[in-house]
Amino acid sequence: MKKHLYINGQWKEAKEYAPLYSPYSGELLAEIAQADDHDVDEAIKAAKAAAKVMAKMPASQRALILEKAVAIMEARKEELAVILAQEAAKPLRTGRVEIARTIQTYKFAAEEAKRIHGETVPLDAAPGGEGRLAFTVRKPIGVVGAITPFNFPFNLVAHKVGPAIAAGNTVVLKPASQTPLSSLILADIFAEAGLPAGALNILPGKGAVVGEKLVTDSRIAAITFTGSPAVGIAMKNKAGLKRVTLELGSNSAVIIDHNVEITQTLIDRCVMGAFSFSGQVCISLQRVYIHQSKYEEFLEKFKAGTEKLVLGDPLKEETDMSSVISAKDHERMGAWVQEAVEAGAHVVTGGKPVSDNLFAPTILTNVGAHVAVSCQEVFGPIVVVTPFETMDEAIEAVNDSRFGLQAGIYTSDIHAAMRAAEELEVGGVMINDIPTFRVDNMPYGGVKDSGFGREGIKYAVEELTELKLIAIKL
Repeated sequence: MKKHLYINGQWKEAKEYAPLYSPYSGELLAEIAQADDHDVDEAIKAAKAAAKVMAKMPASQRALILEKAVAIMEARKEELAVILAQEAAKPLRTGRVEIARTIQTYKFAAEEAKRIHGETVPLDAAPGGEGRLAFTVRKPIGVVGAITPFNFPFNLVAHKVGPAIAAGNTVVLKPASQTPLSSLILADIFAEAGLPAGALNILPGKGAVVGEKLVTDSRIAAITFTGSPAVGIAMKNKAGLKRVTLELGSNSAVIIDHNVEITQTLIDRCVMGAFSFSGQVCISLQRVYIHQSKYEEFLEKFKAGTEKLVLGDPLKEETDMSSVISAKDHERMGAWVQEAVEAGAHVVTGGKPVSDNLFAPTILTNVGAHVAVSCQEVFGPIVVVTPFETMDEAIEAVNDSRFGLQAGIYTSDIHAAMRAAEELEVGGVMINDIPTFRVDNMPYGGVKDSGFGREGIKYAVEELTELKLIAIKL
């Protein structure tokens, strides 16, 4: 089965196609078109032309298109979850959660399309400003280049496409090489919903070709990217005066205080946060700092909860965790655990491959702060557990990182909670929860090497619009 490029409302054959295999079974799923420079140019040209149509489209109509897309996805949600299981090895139950969130994200986008507004500005507050009426409006920024990752190929695309359409922009979307089917199916969904031709163009292909052109082409007004820090930083350096939103890496941590009861609910949250989708989540729980008085109890229960996970075929209902996205990442998991062990780490559970593509959910202790599994982004099923004596020590350990996306703290002490909220160097602090918590209307983004700008529909609309001042001399 060949999957073509989607440009200006039409399917277009490419000069080159690449095979797409299931990460779990190795089965050939499709031959995917690979866009070249000419294809990217054609898509940008189509998006630029459609930008005039979208900019004049009333908010009610933009909202209606998004609402229709939501209805179509609702009707096809099981089919979409199966696509996730096939191309991303995301277990069906996990995939259904992603589809439900994706639908919610587009619903939020439909609502936000109707709420884009400005404010009046009291110019007479300054001498010489009297006798004038001034107000601001938000205008579409134009063509948005969206570059998305493999781990949430429906919902993270929705976080870029939804607000762009809500704001009256057009999009050229480059999906991740391993998960293009999740994006390509949007072409038919949005065409059926009534989105004008050229408003959404979908170009699978190499980052060095498609991504590079989107970042450097002057017709692209904004880049919104989720991916690795190295690629994101390179993009920002090349983007010039384009608006850039970057959602990058993390090695998210949770602090568990001495006054916290180690309940099954807490354990279940930590197991989910660490191992959901094999830990391939930007805010996956990678580091646990637990008060030494609770350390042994937590470790015993956390190990038991982890060992109950069912590993296997993502298309089976009972599966909790399946393969990591690629053989290269599978090998890296083994190498990083080996490096940690050689540096003195203890493997509590896991630490080794289960098969050629499955890596056991792994808990490590006695890990140095500057060993890769602790200081870099694992993006796999590995979590490090470390005891602490004082809250100072725990906060310092969380902050000893080049990343700062989200962090969590469990405590019954309001002073400790508010101190952590103040001092943790992250974009979001989750009190009495793990850092993996996210709902789709909240502002989401990080500090340090975790990114630049914020997602969450309302906040993304602000990133993807220009503020314009209008002043009238009365």
